[in-house]
Amino acid sequence: MAIIKVQRPKLKFGEKIYLGALIRGFFLTMRHAVRTILGKSVGAGTLKSSGTGVTMQFPEQTWDDQLPEYYRGAPALVTDEEDRERCVSCQLCEFICPPKAIKIIPGEIPTDDKWAKVEKRPKEFEIDMIRCIYCGMCEEVCPEQAIYLRKDYLITGYSREDMVHDKKKLYEIGGKRVGLVNKWNELK
Repeated sequence: MAIIKVQRPKLKFGEKIYLGALIRGFFLTMRHAVRTILGKSVGAGTLKSSGTGVTMQFPEQTWDDQLPEYYRGAPALVTDEEDRERCVSCQLCEFICPPKAIKIIPGEIPTDDKWAKVEKRPKEFEIDMIRCIYCGMCEEVCPEQAIYLRKDYLITGYSREDMVHDKKKLYEIGGKRVGLVNKWNELK
């Protein structure tokens, strides 16, 4: 194995004390500072900033109209046009959830019900919003399109219990979705 010796370049006096690099860095920083104070910083206009940089003043200014189409927010359950539950308690969302934030207890549909062929629906459905990482895997795996990620990023509560959304709250914030639901299909 050969040994290769690398010769370091000889530095001039100004390069040894880093004076040139310090001065260039100072002027670069000052240029950015002046642009920010004048409100000409990158992104200041599109983010509705306060005029001094790109910082958004949160309670007064929100991201609602700036959110991209692919934004993943809080999960919620939805019903169909006739206010029937779309969820069939297959528990795929519970199994695929990486932080295990979803808990489902399936319940049976009585045999005398018109939709007894469906066999089950969620008796209890809970999502712990503190544990949820908004990955979207629950939405992707749902065969009945019963769970959706809303464009909501303001999820608050006064206690840990407030952050566990039960079935009633999930349906309340989810709303209705229009479209074919295999669960209620007469031909199945």
